[in-house]
Amino acid sequence: MDKMIIRGGARLIGEVQIGGAKNAALPLFMAALLTRDPIRLRNVPALRDINTVEKLLRNMGIRVERKGAEALVQAESLDTIEAPYDLVRTMRASILVLGPLLARAHEAKVSLPGGCAIGTRPINLHLDGFQALGAEIELEHGYIHARAEKLVGTTIDLPLPTVTGTENLMMAAALAEGTTVIENAAREPEVVEVGNFINRMGGRISGLGTKTLVIEGVGALHGTEYTIMPDRVEAATYMVAAGMTRGNLLLRGARAEHLTAVIDKLREAGMEIHQENGGIRCLITGPIKSVDAKTLPYPGFPTDVQAQLMAMMCFANGLSVISETVFENRFMHVSELKRMGADIQVEGHSAIVRGLGELSGAPVMATDLRASASLVLAGLAANGTTEISRIYHLDRGYERMEEKLRAVGADIQRVKA
Repeated sequence: MDKMIIRGGARLIGEVQIGGAKNAALPLFMAALLTRDPIRLRNVPALRDINTVEKLLRNMGIRVERKGAEALVQAESLDTIEAPYDLVRTMRASILVLGPLLARAHEAKVSLPGGCAIGTRPINLHLDGFQALGAEIELEHGYIHARAEKLVGTTIDLPLPTVTGTENLMMAAALAEGTTVIENAAREPEVVEVGNFINRMGGRISGLGTKTLVIEGVGALHGTEYTIMPDRVEAATYMVAAGMTRGNLLLRGARAEHLTAVIDKLREAGMEIHQENGGIRCLITGPIKSVDAKTLPYPGFPTDVQAQLMAMMCFANGLSVISETVFENRFMHVSELKRMGADIQVEGHSAIVRGLGELSGAPVMATDLRASASLVLAGLAANGTTEISRIYHLDRGYERMEEKLRAVGADIQRVKA
């Protein structure tokens, strides 16, 4: 396993190209199962999770060809309707294969998913929705076995606006008989991306970006070409990096309309952020101000940026309260930040951060994807050297992070453990 060695204190100045969104690319690869025709995807990020989904699809007998940031996927035939544990265990998004398989093959056998240990992500919302569409669901030996002679449109009222649940049900309903209405649907840009992609394939989905989705089932979908949206979480991470290092970064390709809550919060913390030359310029000239934040489903402040903001607040002068309402176990980075000298107290679903204006480099361990990013940011701004182990988490969601950071002035290197 590799480690990251960071010598802190350098200002980050320059340009960073934001890659394709992991959380949009994964469901788009799965949605390619909905047609026998070839699908061409552009702006595909080079990430461990993308490699995993490619292996999963190839294991099913699906043609997957990758060349740089482009991928060709063609599910002309399926060798198996099973997604085995050894491929699914590292990535929770593997559950997204369930909806397309049910729609296309009328049967699916998918291992209960793994991934980052940041708390329960209730797949029962997916399964209840599939049952409402007419599927029979059995849980046996760690697998979900779903069957449906046909899927029939219905109204599904989600108790929570689950992102993967909305995407899974939307993909299944795209080929169902009749009309499906999903109430309390997730509104994230990645959900909109999946809907737009299916519509480009000949689907009929309306209400994207709202709480009510209407999916009119069609008899068949066709191939298409599609460019994946930029990764808003990667962009937010580099925004915070600019602020923490007193830097000045232009994030090429980043879309401000996807980051309204993050931009508002970082401006409140003292940053200057504006659109420029097809990207977002972010810098800070004064002190970092303490701010409070509460994670919420989109368009609220994203849970995937909570750890990064917490690292930033360690460098503010004052008290911040960061509340996590989306996942119940997403403060695992706190103990590692405290190893670097942070003053953080966790009380229930909130973390109280007493900003000390500085941190000291130390050996730390990554526990999940976004926690990994927060430790990298803390190391960039800390005094001395930080050594981060278990950075394989980072590789799941950040493309060539150390290379991008080095290009804008960071003293960072990857070494073999």
